[in-house]
Amino acid sequence: MSRVLALVEGRTEQTFVSEVLAPALGIKGVFLSATLTGKPGHKGGVRRWASVRKEILTVLKRDPLGCCTTMFDYYALPADWPGRQQATTKPYAEAAGVIEDAVHAAISEKLGDACDPRRFVPYIQMHEFEALLFTEPSILADVVQCPARRSRFEQIVTECGAPEAIDDNPLTAPSKRIAAVAANYQKVLHGAIAAKRIGLARMREACPHFDDWVGRLEALAQREAA
Repeated sequence: MSRVLALVEGRTEQTFVSEVLAPALGIKGVFLSATLTGKPGHKGGVRRWASVRKEILTVLKRDPLGCCTTMFDYYALPADWPGRQQATTKPYAEAAGVIEDAVHAAISEKLGDACDPRRFVPYIQMHEFEALLFTEPSILADVVQCPARRSRFEQIVTECGAPEAIDDNPLTAPSKRIAAVAANYQKVLHGAIAAKRIGLARMREACPHFDDWVGRLEALAQREAA
């Protein structure tokens, strides 16, 4: 079984990893847990690259046999992250991958020969965690207790083209769109409930970049067996 620690930006992502992703991966032989970046009491939000880099390196050095992954939103990602500026010139389907490749290269360079590069699996969520909830607009509408607004959530997905294409504008990012429809939206509570009801399989089907990440995590079981 492979041990994987996910560094995440907030309680919503931590809950999602622990309650939705970890059980599914455990069946595949990947033991996944999540921890918030930053000092105790940190309220979430992506932090500057230098701080996150230090935490990633600490995780990889502390457990030579374990692995590390990340779950950070593209939305509001600080400009000092590797690949962040280059990503702005790419289509949404390529932007996260540009950052992930640059982050992986930066960590590998710091570690040198001290770490198998396959032990680090960076992931940037396009464009925000809530994009995954738009996979099933009807479930999202029910969870936020606005079933009559299902059509509005469906319209958003249709207009953008796909859940992962819902943009990173401060006024129209996925979480902002949900809050505009349902003023009672509570990110941690409703996010976890909706994600469980939607299910991992449906999210993977509708969100190719997310699916790729889960697949890369599953592959860690084969790395351990080899």
